[in-house]
Amino acid sequence: MIERLVVKNQLSFKEVDVSFSDGLIAFTGSSGAGKSILMQSILSLFGQCDANANSVEAIVNEKINLEEFGLQSEDINIFKYIKSKSTRYFINTESISKKSMTKISSSFLNSFKLRDNEEFENKKLIVLLDALVSKKISSHVKDILEFEKEFFEYKKIKNRLNSIEEKETKLKELKEFALFEISKIDDIDPKIGEDIELMNFKRSLSKKEKIKESLEDASKIFNFEGAVNQFLKFIEKKSDFFNESMDELRATIEDERERLSTLDEKNIETILDRIEKISFLKSRYGSIEEVLEYNEKKKKELKEYEKISFEKTKLLSTCKEKSNTLKIKSTTLSQRREEFIEILNQKINSYLEMLYMPKVDIVISKTELYEKGFDSLHVELGRINIKKISSGEYNRLRLAFIATTSEYFLNVGGILVLDEIDANLSGKESMSVAKVLKILSKKYQIFAISHQPQLSSQADSHFLVTKDETGSKVKLLDKNERIVELARMVSGEEVSSEATIFAQKILNMT
Repeated sequence: MIERLVVKNQLSFKEVDVSFSDGLIAFTGSSGAGKSILMQSILSLFGQCDANANSVEAIVNEKINLEEFGLQSEDINIFKYIKSKSTRYFINTESISKKSMTKISSSFLNSFKLRDNEEFENKKLIVLLDALVSKKISSHVKDILEFEKEFFEYKKIKNRLNSIEEKETKLKELKEFALFEISKIDDIDPKIGEDIELMNFKRSLSKKEKIKESLEDASKIFNFEGAVNQFLKFIEKKSDFFNESMDELRATIEDERERLSTLDEKNIETILDRIEKISFLKSRYGSIEEVLEYNEKKKKELKEYEKISFEKTKLLSTCKEKSNTLKIKSTTLSQRREEFIEILNQKINSYLEMLYMPKVDIVISKTELYEKGFDSLHVELGRINIKKISSGEYNRLRLAFIATTSEYFLNVGGILVLDEIDANLSGKESMSVAKVLKILSKKYQIFAISHQPQLSSQADSHFLVTKDETGSKVKLLDKNERIVELARMVSGEEVSSEATIFAQKILNMT
C-alpha cells in the first residue's frame, strides 16, 4: 500500500503531503477541483501516465521483487520522480528508467482505463480459471509451468524446422551447384605446378622442328673436331679447353635429342586438351592453388547442406514426438478446466447479481496449440455484444471479474486506482459497486474518485478535494465532515435536512 504521498507543483496543486491507510479510500469534491489530477500524480509516479508535477514521492509498503532490476528490495520502498528538463525516476534513491518503473509497478498497481477489455481477454481468463483449478488440484500450477516450458521448447524446434523447410528449395539448388562445381574440378584433378610444366611443354612443341633442324646443323661441327685439334697441335697450343667445350656441346645435343624423342612419343592431343582444361579452371577461379582452395570450400558447404538435411529428418521426428506429448498433456489440462469452469461462472455471476447485472458465460473453445494448451476462453453476455453495453455496465462487469480474480488468484492484492467507476449509475447500483469494492478492499488498497454518496459512505477513509484562488487542496474528513460532504453530494451546494439525514443513514450502514 501507499503510506504517504508528497506532490509538488502538479498543475493546480502547489503541494500535497498526505498519508493513507489501507482499505477503500474515497476522493470527492466538485467537478474541476483536481481529483483526477491527484490520481494522475500517483499513476505518473509509477510510470503509468505522463509526468506533470515537479516531483512526486511515495512511501510504498509492498513486497516487490526489485532484484531482477538490479535494485535492493526493502520492507518499505520509496518511489520518486523529479522533473526539470527531463524526468528521472528513483526507487530507494537508485535511478531507474521509466520503462522499468512501469514494469515494476504493474506487478502491484492497476488502474481502470476507459473501455479497457483486458479482464475479458483469453490470457487473463485462462490464468483466472487455472487459479481456480489450482485451489482444487495442487499439482495444476506445476503441470502448467512444465507444459509452458515444453511448449516453448517445441516452438523453438518447430521454428527451426519451418526455417529449414522455407529454405529447402534453395538448399536443393545450392547442393546441386556445389556437387556440379566439385565434380568439375575433381574430374580435371589439377596439380600444383602442373600449369607451368604444361606451358613449358607447349613452348617446346612449337619450336620442335626448328630445334631439330638447328641441332642437325650444329652436329656437323663434330666433323671438324679432328682438324681443330691438328691445328692446335701445329701451333703448339693446348687443346684441353676445346675438348671440354666439345664434350659439353656433345652432351647438350644428346640431351636435346632425347627430349625431342620423348616429345614424339607423347600424345600431343591429350596434352593440348589438358592445357585447355587447366586454362579453363584458372580463368574461372584463379591460380591452381585458388582452384583447389575453392574445391575444398565447396566440399565443406556440401557437408553443411547434408547436415541440414539430416537435421531436418531429426527435427521432424522430435517435433512429432513433442507434439504428441503436448496433445496428451493439453487434454488433461482441458479436462480439468472443463470440470471447474462452471464454478468460475457461478462465482462471477454471484458478483454480477450483487451488481444488478445479467449473467455471463465463460465459454471454452478449441484453438491452435499455444503455451496454455488448446483452450481459448471468451465471455458471452447472452445476445448482448459486450462492446455495446453502457460504460456503467461495462465497469460493473469488469469489477465482477476483478473481484473473482482477487478471490481465486491473489493472496494479497496491491493497489487499485479507480476514476468514477460508479458514474452514470442509480443509487441502488452505486451501492452495489461500493459493497463489492468493500470486499475487494480486504486485499487491495483502493483509491476511488466518486461523485456518488454510496461509494464514499462505504470508504474506510474519505478525502475531500477543493479548489480556490490559491489552488487545489486535499483534506482527510472526520465523521461529521463526511456527513456534510455526503449531504452535498446528494442535494448539491444547498444542503437540505433530508440530504443530511440520508447521509447519516448511509454512513452508519458501514
